[in-house]
Amino acid sequence: MILARLRWFLGRLISPARTTRLEETDDMSEVWLVVGLGNPGEKYAGHRHNIGYLVVDELVRRLGNPLRAHKTGRAEVAEARLGAPGSDGPRLVLARPRSYMNEVGGPVKALATFYKVPPERVVAIHDELDIPFGTLRCKLGGGDNGHNGLKSMRSSFGTGDFHRVRAGIGRPPGRQDVADFVLSNYSSVERKELPFQVDSAADAVESLVTDGLEKTQQKFNS
Repeated sequence: MILARLRWFLGRLISPARTTRLEETDDMSEVWLVVGLGNPGEKYAGHRHNIGYLVVDELVRRLGNPLRAHKTGRAEVAEARLGAPGSDGPRLVLARPRSYMNEVGGPVKALATFYKVPPERVVAIHDELDIPFGTLRCKLGGGDNGHNGLKSMRSSFGTGDFHRVRAGIGRPPGRQDVADFVLSNYSSVERKELPFQVDSAADAVESLVTDGLEKTQQKFNS
């Protein structure tokens, strides 16, 4: 937790990467699709399972370009380049699927097809039970660990070889059911720390796209 806060304060000392809108005329050959996993609707907004949505919202805030319904349906997107205006920075498509977690693969695959993004340039931001709250892990590929959103993406893509930014939520206390835990709101104590984790996860996404996986793991995996 202290490390997450330290990263947050250090990140504020260094100006975050600016973004510019991705124009329709841009070459789409190196677009990155960044997807926040969650469930749509106010009922689920504060749940642990929805941290992917929160991170995409933070990236959109930095972008300054609102999410809009995409023509493929069942997703909202914001398009941009990382870097100062006029720069040739990496191209991003930030997305929040409108489907529920266990059906997220279809909308994500439709976006990947539309933007011609291969699985290795897809980044899924999701909650992770086996990592303590307030910490992060970044990786390429791997198992699903019972996460229905990852399962759905693997099924739709035919592979699990996409990047993941895994935001720790920890295991449920006592005998609380896992499903009940992920589909419940953060505790009052956690809500005070949550902005630091969200901000760090957004930084990790930017680092992954600009600096690559190895450097991002060295900086953010804890």
